[in-house]
Amino acid sequence: MKRFHVNLSVTDLSKSIDFYSSLFGIQPTVEKNDYAKWMLDDPRLNFSISTHGTQSGIDHVGIQAENENEFNEIRERLNSVETQVLEQTDVTCCYAQSTKSWVHDPNGIAWETFLTHGETTTYNDMTTHTSQRVVNEELESSSCCTPSSTNCNPS
Repeated sequence: MKRFHVNLSVTDLSKSIDFYSSLFGIQPTVEKNDYAKWMLDDPRLNFSISTHGTQSGIDHVGIQAENENEFNEIRERLNSVETQVLEQTDVTCCYAQSTKSWVHDPNGIAWETFLTHGETTTYNDMTTHTSQRVVNEELESSSCCTPSSTNCNPS
């Protein structure tokens, strides 16, 4: 079953962890000095916060697949939309190793679909990505591992 994903950029991680832990009724599943994540089952949500944003607020949203079939299903839907898709394989982002597809909606909001393969000890390492359909050869990251709108923008 897929899980909705929301990533927020925050200015005060400690206060944000306290707030969201109270809101969700549980402590984070993952907590680092610059990042926290709650894997909620009710509602089914992967909610994360980090201090890596250039401004506070929604950094990106997405859908986390639990297996290769779900990931491919979502990726096929993204590829059927008339927009550019950024494909990444074996990328380190948010203390996880993942395969991802990125698009920007007509309003410029970054959407990702991803399949996580394991954990890592670093927040991101954008040198490990492999892009298949990219506007520019370089992958520029903003706050998280979100591609810039110049690399993945609405048509």
